[in-house]
Amino acid sequence: MGSLGSTSASPTFIGDPNAQKNPEPEREHVAVYTEVSDAALSEFLSAYDIGSLLSFKGIAEGVENSNFFLHTTQGSYILTLYEKRVRAGDLPFFIGLMEHLSARGLACPQPVRDRAGTALGQLCGRPAAIVSFLEGVSVKTPGVGHCRELGRALAELHAAGADFGMMRANSLSVESWRPLFAQAEAQADSVEPGLAERTRADLALLEASWPKNLPGGVIHADLFTDNVFFIGDALSGLIDFYFACTDAFAYDLAVCLNAWCFEADGRFHRDMAAALIAGYEAVRPLEPAEVAALPILCRGAALRFMLTRLVDWLNVPPGALVKPKDPREFDRRLTFHRQARDARDYGRQA
Repeated sequence: MGSLGSTSASPTFIGDPNAQKNPEPEREHVAVYTEVSDAALSEFLSAYDIGSLLSFKGIAEGVENSNFFLHTTQGSYILTLYEKRVRAGDLPFFIGLMEHLSARGLACPQPVRDRAGTALGQLCGRPAAIVSFLEGVSVKTPGVGHCRELGRALAELHAAGADFGMMRANSLSVESWRPLFAQAEAQADSVEPGLAERTRADLALLEASWPKNLPGGVIHADLFTDNVFFIGDALSGLIDFYFACTDAFAYDLAVCLNAWCFEADGRFHRDMAAALIAGYEAVRPLEPAEVAALPILCRGAALRFMLTRLVDWLNVPPGALVKPKDPREFDRRLTFHRQARDARDYGRQA
């Protein structure tokens, strides 16, 4: 979903020939939460050895943070100002995780440290960091091959994070969903008739049956299509680790099934789901308990994204530049999940 501050960049930024020709830094304004002045940016970048600034462009895809593309005489980078749900105390986990995964060979952004060796700074009153730029583009309409590639990359991420020393609880797991709903319950039916009643029923079931003690470790928790890059048909990198946490591996797979294998109108692509699961299991076979839990995990993942979207949808500040995502897409996915009985409904072969 690219919820949570996607650092994805428009493909027009890749190999931009004009960036090398401009004697003065180029600036392009798009929808971001925090505008950065030229003076503030110049002062911030003065602590880094990344060359002279050639261009500076806002990235419109982010819905949680303010993201900017930087092009300098030494290369391309992403600058992120952390907003909203990203807590400052969690940032060392995210920065350390990206460094760890990159060192293990996973293609992901590499945090850039300043001359003092610090990867986190302050810009316009927000915590801020610069990370390396990954080549590639996100796919708007993924196919079976993309899903298989994603499954393999997800399992490789789980393996690469196995010896990461830090932990972070999933702040948007089942315990958080009822408090989130409380912020929106009174207005839920104004978004979609019957939404409040359906959500109450889902919450009761999920709270009573949420699986425990599944295999787990570091998960991404937000691998929507805009957080995965491809060059041709080959996956070239994973980005936006700002919801990463310590949780069940199969929950991460459930997030991906929701994000990649449904149309906006709720139609499910079983062939894409089968490829995603097969790609994952080619690297890390699921244990029986994970297979059994898959339907409830998929239902929970859909509810989690419906709720965060619903709260955002109902609380758009006046004059907001960033448009919230539609929670009704995940309400429609939930219709499918309520009918699913086992992992075969998601395309996994018995």
